[in-house]
Amino acid sequence: MLFRSGADLVGAEDLAEIVSKGTIDFDRCIATPDMMGVVGRLGKVLGPRGLMPNPKVGTVTMDVTQAVKDAKGGAVEFRVEKAGIVHAGVGKASFNEKQIAENVRALIDSVVKARPAGAKGHYIKKISISSTMGPGLKIALDSVGQTGAV
Repeated sequence: MLFRSGADLVGAEDLAEIVSKGTIDFDRCIATPDMMGVVGRLGKVLGPRGLMPNPKVGTVTMDVTQAVKDAKGGAVEFRVEKAGIVHAGVGKASFNEKQIAENVRALIDSVVKARPAGAKGHYIKKISISSTMGPGLKIALDSVGQTGAV
């Protein structure tokens, strides 16, 4: 199942054929485990765009209704390295300053909510933001409403 801007696109082989031709007009791809054979063939098209369904982020599930509801509700996806570095997309070149700031705050709130109960001390030590291949810019923790001692 694929969804785009509040609209649902549902399909199997027919939709896979459209996507394989390069027509990708959606933001998130959600699939059931039995459909991963069909979706797997689209790996070369969906993978580089970060749209390949993944069970770790909840886009491969039998509960498609809940996954779509979460996706439409603004579920934030991020990945964490062993060293504790968090990677996430917070905007596109077409976004204005206010939209990016709101997305950064939403990401930080999500990271803080995902904090393990046993974590002690400063949970967020520093924040940097960068374009895909650009230099990182440091952001003051106070400016996003976090003191670091969350």
